Amino acid sequence: MRKPFSGWHMTGVLVGGFGIVVAVNFFMASQAVGSFGGVVVENSYVASQNFNTWLAAAEEANELGWTAEIARSGDGRLEVRTQGTPEGVTAIAELRHPLGRSEPLRWELDSAEGDRFLSEETLPEGRWLVRLILAEGEREYRIERPLG
Repeated sequence: MRKPFSGWHMTGVLVGGFGIVVAVNFFMASQAVGSFGGVVVENSYVASQNFNTWLAAAEEANELGWTAEIARSGDGRLEVRTQGTPEGVTAIAELRHPLGRSEPLRWELDSAEGDRFLSEETLPEGRWLVRLILAEGEREYRIERPLG
């Protein structure tokens, strides 16, 4: 003979169901907090005050007519191919993991034949965000591209 479904059974179902939901939420929250590696900006209010200045600087950089392509060279180094840049341009690459799991790198790239720049160091495996700064005197061209 079957026992009737009672209030204690319903209490067990509710407690068990909500317990599973709470456990999954805590797990997902801990994974999200543990995988976020850092801060995008230190102070978002101050960053918002500089936004129009950054837009103006980006517009000036676009008017230079410089372009750059970022890639991993055949021997594993960081390679930048440029077009429209004058002689004497310097290239600096700031590299960071998208999730900030390792320390950022800052490399001054060496000029190579043609309009190319190469790093001395081999680029570690994995995904990187590369912020490239091409500079000639007071003029600067900045781009940020993912590299996988």
